[in-house]
Amino acid sequence: MRDQGLDEAIRAAGGITELARRVGISQPSVSNWERVPAERVLSVESATGIARSMLRPDLFGIDMRTVDEVDAARAQEYALLATLLARAPDAQLMGRLARLRGDANPLGLAHAALGEVAANSSVEAVGREYFDLFVGVGRGELLPYASYYLTGFLYERPLARLRADLRRLGIELVGGRSEPEDNAAILCEIMAGLAGGAIEAPDDAEREIFEGHIAPWMDRFFTDLATSATAKLYARVGALGRTFLQIEAEAFKLPR
Repeated sequence: MRDQGLDEAIRAAGGITELARRVGISQPSVSNWERVPAERVLSVESATGIARSMLRPDLFGIDMRTVDEVDAARAQEYALLATLLARAPDAQLMGRLARLRGDANPLGLAHAALGEVAANSSVEAVGREYFDLFVGVGRGELLPYASYYLTGFLYERPLARLRADLRRLGIELVGGRSEPEDNAAILCEIMAGLAGGAIEAPDDAEREIFEGHIAPWMDRFFTDLATSATAKLYARVGALGRTFLQIEAEAFKLPR
């Protein structure tokens, strides 16, 4: 039996099939949910507008007050990147992107630049852009996987190491995924869950995942995205991702 939070998300999305499409997973996977999995809370919130406290009050109820404001903001940043890398934005998400504003700092300027392009782009054009970049006929222009960036091939040792570390840290991902875990969207989703408290793990899990499985390659991926001749809106996503990861890298260098 589905819980109330999941029912609200399905209603807001317009059905199970549409919710699955927005989150970037298969329809049978969502059909098998009884509640929104912890690692999917932030992406479902982004896709439907239903607050995380409604989706999973057991995780984001009164205990959410214990999450530091900085960590909450980091979780939202990772969730935004995860959503944009997992699927092409629909009209609702494009509308939210078009309203992005920022302060006069590198991250704020990256938000504002993304918002400006979104305000002047159509959903159809961005959908074609996403297809050319990440899907393509045979394959897309970019392959956003740690294994590919670190070895030149898919399903190599970086993926095996990530899977081993996730098991050791007690991080379980929902089944039915078609993408390997070293996909950039999934790694951003994991970090969103860790930063926001949706995924329970040892205290040092964020640092371990970032330094071991994101820092070695994802900056290069975001740079390739930012400089792609194919990308327009996604060039701004690449610039945002690159700026945010630089801030994260500096923060993780600070004394514990």
